[in-house]
Amino acid sequence: MPQMLLIVEPLGQRAERGRAAGEVLYKRMLDFASELQAQGLLLGVNSLGSEARRLAKRDGSAQVWDGPFAESKEMVGGYFLLDTDDPAVALAWAERCPAAEWATVEIRGVGPCYL
Repeated sequence: MPQMLLIVEPLGQRAERGRAAGEVLYKRMLDFASELQAQGLLLGVNSLGSEARRLAKRDGSAQVWDGPFAESKEMVGGYFLLDTDDPAVALAWAERCPAAEWATVEIRGVGPCYL
């Protein structure tokens, strides 16, 4: 089962740090992705925007909510999808992830929802 590193960061943090500081941190994340790729572990990586929508479909009717969501104090800011079924390997890479310095890195297995 591949392992995903989810970057969970406080809402508003990107705006507070500003573009110049954000570009420096983004470069560090790109370098981290390059390390994962060099090790043959990287299946996918992306940053995620802070604006979001949610959709739920009940009784054939869809309901959509626009975000950001007031009840949320954090957002998923991005992910790295790793080609390993070993949670210990994912944890070791999560510890090396630059985002762990300003956000939380959540490690999750990726697979069927019945596992």
